[in-house]
Amino acid sequence: MNHSNTLRLLITGATGFIGKNLCKRAVSDGWDVRPVTRDTEIVGGVKIGDLSVNTDWSVALKNVDIVIHLAARVHIMDDTANNPLEEYRRINTDATLTLAKQAEKSGVKRFIYLSTIKVNGESTLPGSRFKPDDEFIPTDPYALSKYETEQGLLKIARESQMEIVIIRPPLVYGPEVKANFLSMMKWTHKRIPLPFGAIHNKRSFVALDNLVDLILTCINHPAAANQVFLVSDGEDLSTTELLNRVSVALDKKPGLLPVNQQLLEFILTLIGKKELAKRLFASLQIDISKTKEMLNWSPPVSVDQQLKKTAQHFLESSRYE
Repeated sequence: MNHSNTLRLLITGATGFIGKNLCKRAVSDGWDVRPVTRDTEIVGGVKIGDLSVNTDWSVALKNVDIVIHLAARVHIMDDTANNPLEEYRRINTDATLTLAKQAEKSGVKRFIYLSTIKVNGESTLPGSRFKPDDEFIPTDPYALSKYETEQGLLKIARESQMEIVIIRPPLVYGPEVKANFLSMMKWTHKRIPLPFGAIHNKRSFVALDNLVDLILTCINHPAAANQVFLVSDGEDLSTTELLNRVSVALDKKPGLLPVNQQLLEFILTLIGKKELAKRLFASLQIDISKTKEMLNWSPPVSVDQQLKKTAQHFLESSRYE
């Protein structure tokens, strides 16, 4: 498949966890890719410096047809900023809308924005799932900045010819995953006994390869224009199931102890880890039927395939830690 004589893609956040993989796959699929980085030089890329309302995107946007905007101030657990919302808004909202307005002026056809499922909320009740058209205004500073950006982008779409596509992923995992997912793999690899053997929540996740595939599908799919899409692997797991599947991928025996969930929640809340308790025990389920039907898309990679790939990378790299 060769798209190089048709559309040129500008990809921000090109050195990040998702961006690096997206650029690689887009190039191998034959797209004409122009990666944007903040501070590293990339061959064929554009270095833009810090994202702000004053960023001049004119050079980066020259002859660009599609913008895929991944760069963001990501969710920080223990935020030390004096005013976290202000910081998130500065980069996630104001800088993004600056880019979108300049993109529209320079003739960009479509602007694909990577948002977050947190725009829908932090958790779902048993038997219910998040849908793209749920009406909800988040209070979490990070999620609120993403929600406000979505609203600003949809306004640009209404007032111009540029099409907007919004994708809201849950937790993304794959080779080089960091944060909690990496910690979980380290614990499992070392066979540290974990008290998570009796958790019956359900959570949606998305494999990096599935997210990248959906983003690429949205580049030129006619039905994607001015839509919000949710994405997941289409298989939801409890924390216990996830840890067991990670153990299998790492070829380790699971070391899970069936401790009462209420007791664990109480202890974690007591030691000031209420947020962690939410992530471990709450459900967060996503309905991806609109994404599948409108785009004729389904996740190409299974949970176990991606966990195996993630585990292999972890095992190869952890030898050098």
